[in-house]
Amino acid sequence: MQPSNKPSNKKRVNNVKPKQRANLSFRMNILFFSIFVLFSSLILRLGYMQIVKGEDYVGILAETEEVTVNTSVPRGRIYDRLGRVLVDNEPKNAITYTKMQTTTTKEMLKTAKKLTRLIKMDTKSITERDKKDYWIILHNEEANAKVSKKEKLEIHTDTELSTAEQQAKIDILIRKRIKNKELESFSKSDLQVLAIFRLMASGYYLSPQIIKSDDVSDKEFAVVSEHLTDLPGVNTTTDWSRVKNSTLSILGSTTTPAEGIPKDKLKYYIARDYSRNDRVGKSYIEAQYEEQLQGKKAVVKNDTNGKGQVVETKTTSEGSPGDELILTIDSELHASLDKIVEKQLLAAKAQSGSSLLDRAFLVMMNPNTGEVLSMVGKKIETDEEGKTVVNDYAIGTFTSAYEVGSVVKPATILTGYSLDAINIGEKLIDTPIKIGDTIKQSIFNPSGSIVLDDLTALERSSNVYMFRVAMKIAGVNYVPGAGLAVQQKDFTKIRNSFAQFGLGVQTGIDLPGEFEGVKGTETLSGKLLDLVIGQYDTFTPLQLAQFVSTIANDGKRIKPHVLKEIREVSEDGKILGPIVNDIQPTVLNTIDNTQEEIDHVKNGMHRVYFGSQGSAASSFRDADFDAAGKTGTAQVVYYRDGKKTDTLTLTHIGFAPYDNPEISYAVVVPWVTTNSSIDKSINNIIARQAVDKYFEIQKKNTKKTGQLVEGKIRKPISDEKIDEEETGDI
Repeated sequence: MQPSNKPSNKKRVNNVKPKQRANLSFRMNILFFSIFVLFSSLILRLGYMQIVKGEDYVGILAETEEVTVNTSVPRGRIYDRLGRVLVDNEPKNAITYTKMQTTTTKEMLKTAKKLTRLIKMDTKSITERDKKDYWIILHNEEANAKVSKKEKLEIHTDTELSTAEQQAKIDILIRKRIKNKELESFSKSDLQVLAIFRLMASGYYLSPQIIKSDDVSDKEFAVVSEHLTDLPGVNTTTDWSRVKNSTLSILGSTTTPAEGIPKDKLKYYIARDYSRNDRVGKSYIEAQYEEQLQGKKAVVKNDTNGKGQVVETKTTSEGSPGDELILTIDSELHASLDKIVEKQLLAAKAQSGSSLLDRAFLVMMNPNTGEVLSMVGKKIETDEEGKTVVNDYAIGTFTSAYEVGSVVKPATILTGYSLDAINIGEKLIDTPIKIGDTIKQSIFNPSGSIVLDDLTALERSSNVYMFRVAMKIAGVNYVPGAGLAVQQKDFTKIRNSFAQFGLGVQTGIDLPGEFEGVKGTETLSGKLLDLVIGQYDTFTPLQLAQFVSTIANDGKRIKPHVLKEIREVSEDGKILGPIVNDIQPTVLNTIDNTQEEIDHVKNGMHRVYFGSQGSAASSFRDADFDAAGKTGTAQVVYYRDGKKTDTLTLTHIGFAPYDNPEISYAVVVPWVTTNSSIDKSINNIIARQAVDKYFEIQKKNTKKTGQLVEGKIRKPISDEKIDEEETGDI
């Protein structure tokens, strides 16, 4: 038998097994590698989520679980520089309602009806729209019947309108067709329910809405507290009313809970986690320092069930009152200066020719720090009963501007030095100047010819000396009867120099609404001469105070400010809290003059008070203090109802003591008289009495220094309290 050529099965089996083992091993390696890659990816992803994105996810979780609640926390109090309370918070009983996401209109209405039996509401604020909406709720079928099916179909088939817009259009038709007779069907009890319900409905989810906080009697508070278990969402708590101890208008005001955030600032505040019904500062200091004064709201965490209903609310962050402000204002000094200005204003008003006079201003500040010690503005007005009253108009010190006259002359002289137009001690001739057909002269020299140096020009308030300085700045020659070839650039040179002192530019005061004044637009040669004697551009009283401060402190223009310190809330109501921020002086610029030039002008201003021919010597010559200043009289035209009237505005600037100034001051009394023959010294009287009062108070406080405790909260100087919510803006 021949042997077979086929391989044996045993050999084939032996050959297959190694191949199968190799193939299996390869597959297992791929499997393990895939598992390794998957686990590595998972670990990397988890690491990325926890390490890199962990904070983001925690923040998202907090947003979904934690809610900022509009708790009623008091705003920070406001004090004067010595710790006297200017603006306080007065606690009062309040009844609130908190609406949940699942709260229905029917449930709110039921609670409102229960609450009506326990409290009495003021129904005066109910609008016709409120009544119509309430009628629709109570008479839903009748309301729907007021719009026909055909009308509804036309509205619903309008594809350009969203579903919400379609319903809104139907609601408008329903409201229009509700008759007055139907609205008059409401009983007194119905209106009480509506007064509560409208407030409940206007609130935001999870944010307590004040139902009643004014005149909540102890009985009402107690009764509602006893029935809270039957009044879902209702709570009794403490609300706060803003109370002022001063009529000073720069303190500003806040909105009431009913007003909420002003519409023009709604987006700004909503972006900063405010609620629409939050109280916010709406003017001046209250508005300027809203961020510091506004308390921090509580943050709560809501636990919900599977239906989205809140089953438990936990507070994760307690609310806290706002920071407290210490102002630079000395309320005792301010009250005294306020009385001085009011008394002199009324005295001047009693004279003949005072038909246009209605206001007066005084600003006093520290020239070295920019701290404003007092901002007085008084305005004569007529109240609702037709009686003449004098109201606070301190805001006018930086929101209104006037032609101020000769008080700008120190700036004119210093401008002449800095532009190399004149030298220290230079003498010029004071004699009437004729520009075309117009004659311009100094009041004290209507027809003569007098040689004056710069010091005498300041002492006697020479207009012509300043005119000649302006001509030298412009580089023009004077020819009697001819015009001057001045250009726009000459106005710009002088205005730029004046701006270094704070004239014609914003001072930088930390209050909103500052006005920089009006610059004349004409470039006639006579207007350039008017500019350098303060009878062309207009300036604010605060600008004058900054201007004289710049001279007093040797050339540094310092930013004025009314905020001295920001402090944490007082723990015991007796000692001020720790300092958060201490406001330091801010130098805006330094004028282009040497110390010798500044000292020389100071000397000229000193002669205004104590020189033999000083324009204010009759008011200051006998003073116990050494000081320097400058008077001003501006001949202005008053426009009213298309009628022009010639009148005078009186001004005054100064600083004291002369060698080491503690205060600088500016007085402006616009449109004092139309009768040039009457007494025109109200500006000097106010300035002298104001400086006397400052040193009198300083002397008294120096004697008391040993009795005063640093940081102690002191009583206001007046017991008068002004409830902002009752009086509105002051």
